[in-house]
Amino acid sequence: MRHLLDTRTLGRADALRILDVAEDMRDTQSREIKKLPTLRGKTVVNLFFEDSTRTRISFEAAAKRLSADVINFSAKGSSVSKGESLQDTAQTLQAMGADAVVIRHGASGAPHTLATSGWISAGVLNAGDGTHEHPTQALLDAFTIRKRFFGDDSRGRDLSGLHVAIVGDILHSRVARSNVWLLTTLGARVTLVAPPTLVPQDVTAWPVTVLYDLDQAIADAPDAVMMLRIQLERMNAAYFPTEREYSRRWGLDAARMAALPTDSIVLHPGPMNRGLEISADAADSPRSTVLEQVANGVSVRMAALYLLLAGERSTNHAQEEAR
Repeated sequence: MRHLLDTRTLGRADALRILDVAEDMRDTQSREIKKLPTLRGKTVVNLFFEDSTRTRISFEAAAKRLSADVINFSAKGSSVSKGESLQDTAQTLQAMGADAVVIRHGASGAPHTLATSGWISAGVLNAGDGTHEHPTQALLDAFTIRKRFFGDDSRGRDLSGLHVAIVGDILHSRVARSNVWLLTTLGARVTLVAPPTLVPQDVTAWPVTVLYDLDQAIADAPDAVMMLRIQLERMNAAYFPTEREYSRRWGLDAARMAALPTDSIVLHPGPMNRGLEISADAADSPRSTVLEQVANGVSVRMAALYLLLAGERSTNHAQEEAR
């Protein structure tokens, strides 16, 4: 695997390979010594042009547990804030000997530009770009769903037969886009639920069903409900009347939780707006996978970095090291 830029072009076999290597990585995280020597001598740069504490920390933990050297680069207070271009920044990282660059950027397509420009020879991993994609978030969500439904029998399994409802701010959500492509590639049926104003114009080309009523979606008995954060910082217009109205019509509360099938699970990419898109009852329910998603995120990002930087060796090597 040379780069990981999106899930739309990620094939089923490659997606399952990442998820299966993540299983090996997850097994190592319950041990007293969590570190593996796999990427010793490699340098991973976290290049973040946008704030995101949990994603950056997750990638940093993943790289360090694989024994890589980590450089954290934040655009705020750096030469970027003085006008330095992405090209100049990339070439500086190239001169420093970066082996992999984890990039988060406000402009859709920035990771693809970095990967195809010839500015660097490092592998590029997209940690979220504009309103385009966030592939490792979708992979950790799929990993979490697969683990909840198939447990110890999850290795090698796809998500065929499962129904996932993604609810909320689809318009601004790169998490929703990445999940749509990955979940359908893995065989799941996907329903999007949102106010009409928060549904993208090009959604007719997506392999999904679109509903505007959360209660109608719940009546269809989804196996998993993924609540998206309302991204107020990206909204420069009024997409719904009030926060209270949004919560009443599209928020997951105790009553809607009770209406879900007993084995349905609830996901949220975080950070949560409690009381807006999700109530405390739903967020803290035993059916909520929020904390599992955080833990699984480290395993999935370990797998992605491993396949990016040690991919010339066989996947069996990951299993041997995990032992």
